[in-house]
Formats: sequence, structure tokens, C-alpha cells
Amino acid sequence: MSRINPYNLQMQITRLFQEGQGIFATIKVQDWLRSNNHNPAEYDILFHKKPAPPGSQLVMIIEIELRRKDDQPVDTWLQEQVNLRS
Repeated sequence: MSRINPYNLQMQITRLFQEGQGIFATIKVQDWLRSNNHNPAEYDILFHKKPAPPGSQLVMIIEIELRRKDDQPVDTWLQEQVNLRS
């Protein structure tokens, strides 16, 4: 399996939802968390449909939200990296 590039994870997730394969999005985010030395079992992963930024070729993007299951705050850096746009 090829390593997930963190700089385009959000685009990959958006594409999965556009192609009707959103059920695989959680697995892709879990793999990304593992590759960044985080335990995916510690997080709830939520997806939010948002309008794409002006000038984008897309109409909508999927924003990824991480929530810790132990109610501790998610590391700001981690939340920013999971939604980094290429």
C-alpha cells in the first residue's frame, strides 16, 4: 500500500465522497493517523461538506473533524494537518 501524502488527504477524501465511496473515507483517515504515529482508536472521525474556496475547480470539499474519545482536546497541529490542502 502506498503511503498517504498528508498534503492531499482532504482532496482524496473529497474525491471518495464525490465518487460515492465515502464509506472508505474513515479507513483512509485512520491510515493517515497511523502513519503520523497516532492511534486511530482514540478518535472519532467526522466529515463535513463545505463550499470550496473561491477559484477552486470544485464546488464542495469535505472537511475532516477529529474528536478524541476521552474528551481531551485534539492537538491543533493534528487537526490542521488532516485538513491541509494541496
